[in-house]
Amino acid sequence: MNESRQKMVQRAVKEIQDGMNVNLGIGMPTLVANEIPDDYDVLLQSENGLLGIGPYPVSGTEDPDLINAGKETVTSVPGASYFDSAESFAMIRGGHIDLAILGGMEVSEQGDLANWMIPGKMVKGMGGAMDLVNGAKRIIVIMEHVNKYGESKVKKECSLPLTGKHVVNRLITDLAVFDFADGAMELVELQDGVTIEEVKEKTEAAFTVNQSLMTAH
Repeated sequence: MNESRQKMVQRAVKEIQDGMNVNLGIGMPTLVANEIPDDYDVLLQSENGLLGIGPYPVSGTEDPDLINAGKETVTSVPGASYFDSAESFAMIRGGHIDLAILGGMEVSEQGDLANWMIPGKMVKGMGGAMDLVNGAKRIIVIMEHVNKYGESKVKKECSLPLTGKHVVNRLITDLAVFDFADGAMELVELQDGVTIEEVKEKTEAAFTVNQSLMTAH
C-alpha cells in the first residue's frame, strides 16, 4: 500500500467507534480491517453473508470458501455469524449498520456519490452500494482527490451514474477531509504537508473552510 493510501485508510479507521457494526466497501476500504485497534469490539459486515470479518489471512492459511464482497479471502473473528443475502440486506435496509466506509469515483459538493459504473469501461453492477448509502447510519467515502489525468474527482456535479444523492457524510481523500451538511461541503482537515491553496486548486467543487483551519493556516 502506498503512503497516500495508507494515510486515507488510517484516517478512515478513526471514524470507527468501539461496539459498531461496520460495512467495508470493495477496494481500498477493505484495508481498514487490518488497522482496527485490537481492543475494539467491532463487527465488520460483508454483504455476501458474514458479520465478523477478521484480518486478511496469512499466506497458506486461506479458506477459499471464506470471502468478502470483493471475492478476497478473509478470516472471521470469534462470534462471527453467516447468513444469506436476504438476511444481509435486511440488516442494511433495516438501519442496523452503524457505519459504511466506501470507495468513490466521484463525489459532488452536495454529497452525491458515484462509485459503481463508468459507462463503456467498467460496469460491475452496483452490488450493495445503493442499499448501503441509504441504509447505513453514516457514510464515509475514501478516494484519491484527482484521477490519473490530474482532474478533480471532487466535483460540482457528478458526471458518472449516481449511487445516491446527498448521501455522503464525510469524504476522506489523500489531500483533505470534508464534511457535508444541508447540501453544502466544508473542508475540516488537511492531510500532513497539504495547504488550503493546494486543495482549492485541485477541487472543482465549491466548499467553505472550517474556521479552525483558517485560524491555523
